[in-house]
Amino acid sequence: MKKLVATALLGATFALNLGVAQAETITVAVAANFTKAITEIGQEWTKKTGNEVRFSFGATGGLYAQINNGAPFDAFFSADTKTPKKLVDEGKATDYFEYAQGKLALFSTRLPVAKDAEAVIKGDQYTHIAIANPKGAPYGTAAVEVLKKMGMYDKLNEQKKIAQGESITATFQFVLTDNAQLGFVALSQIMDPESPAKGKGEYWVVPQADYTPINQAAVLIKNSKHEAAAKSFLNFMHSPEAIAVIKRYGYELPK
Repeated sequence: MKKLVATALLGATFALNLGVAQAETITVAVAANFTKAITEIGQEWTKKTGNEVRFSFGATGGLYAQINNGAPFDAFFSADTKTPKKLVDEGKATDYFEYAQGKLALFSTRLPVAKDAEAVIKGDQYTHIAIANPKGAPYGTAAVEVLKKMGMYDKLNEQKKIAQGESITATFQFVLTDNAQLGFVALSQIMDPESPAKGKGEYWVVPQADYTPINQAAVLIKNSKHEAAAKSFLNFMHSPEAIAVIKRYGYELPK
């Protein structure tokens, strides 16, 4: 009888340890524009694998700095391709791939940007136009390109009308709270089914010809302590479930 009890306890312990070994939690750094999409994708991945994922959202440049300072991330989803390529070149990351192409949109809760965005930007009906900081946020770089093409970037700078958010999330908030009367945001922030922009104002999708395509790439961080689980999550981005979410939030697949 004692032998049977001991065997049963040993089996239970083995099963418990096996469960712990199989269920892991990874930590992933993600560019702010992809917040809602990757949160939904993460939930689907957890359902399929039993593993958990924690996200740390922010501007691409800021997340890169955190990785360089030893932040314990297992993977990094950037808002550009340059930053993850740099990590690979520096020997800090592997498994590079492009997961989405972002779209830039001009959003306003009060101005008629859908009808004639350029006329609104060149007009005098606003005190501030919001963009993400181009030094750390690729969507900010794209916004600068658009304003330069319109011949307005230098003029707006001189007039101190440009309000910079440290991330695309901050930029979106500037417009929602009317601290800026219009702003260049990620289309995904507007397409989000639960977006606070729903039913508020209007937007203009900037033609792709007006800015460099915002292809977004991901990498596995080399010092990941959960490499297998992190690779599983990266691979899941190619699944039909993940692709459906990516497209639903207004992204395209990179060409």
